[in-house]
Amino acid sequence: MRIRVQNDLVLLNIITGLLVIVIIFFPSSDLRLVLGLPFLLFFPGYTLIAALFPRKNQLDSIERVALSFVLSIAIVPLSGFILIYTAWGIRLYPIIISVTIFILATSLIAWFRRHRLVEAERFVVSLNLSLTPWQGQRFVDKIVSIILIVVILGTIGTLSYVIASPKVGERFTEFYILGPEGKAIDYPKELRVGEGGRVIVGIVNREYERMSYRVEIAIDEIRNKEIGPIVLEHGEKWEREASFTPTKVGDNQKVEFSLYEEGRVSFKEQLHLWINVKEQE
Repeated sequence: MRIRVQNDLVLLNIITGLLVIVIIFFPSSDLRLVLGLPFLLFFPGYTLIAALFPRKNQLDSIERVALSFVLSIAIVPLSGFILIYTAWGIRLYPIIISVTIFILATSLIAWFRRHRLVEAERFVVSLNLSLTPWQGQRFVDKIVSIILIVVILGTIGTLSYVIASPKVGERFTEFYILGPEGKAIDYPKELRVGEGGRVIVGIVNREYERMSYRVEIAIDEIRNKEIGPIVLEHGEKWEREASFTPTKVGDNQKVEFSLYEEGRVSFKEQLHLWINVKEQE
């Protein structure tokens, strides 16, 4: 039995639209992976081939499928390379939008070029559901078809595994202090007894798990303040203004900011700055 799909480009753009909806409203759904693989590995190349070769006799089915995968693998990285030089950069939404625009644009060109041809010459997707689909094909074509199927399935399987089980990178925590204006300058240096010094403390969790932190501020090894607990998911950033108040006069007093994992005695990271403290006026 042979099935003819007349509106292949419409179907392809509907699936693309569904992917965009899933990404926006269901970011943790498994459907995102199911729709995302053909979106990146097949659709861009397929619509480009459809635009370049609208006639059915210009390429056979095997060549169209193979070129669709090859061109998709080239188009998506190229779009990412172009995004590097834009204000958006390589992020999820810019990549999704750029690839979607490419698919839509080449689909419109393909539709226009197909409809300039007489119906008998237009390319139409035809699925052969016969139990002997390769009957009548040359031996070389059968071998090429088998190799192509194995390569496609292997590529999809490998990418699915990599996406579903990403390799855990180096585990670490970013810990930093900034001046009151949020820049790595203008730290408090000259204070008076009882006058509060202000900085911005920042933490970024890169530990690949939920972490609970606390920050201790000490002046000349005497604890002055404690902040926490601060609970962060992997990749989450915390940034707040923190203050400390010197209680004695003296130059070159060391203000230490120590980051602890909740429940641990030894500090994980430590930063410091130096202040001179004068008498109150």
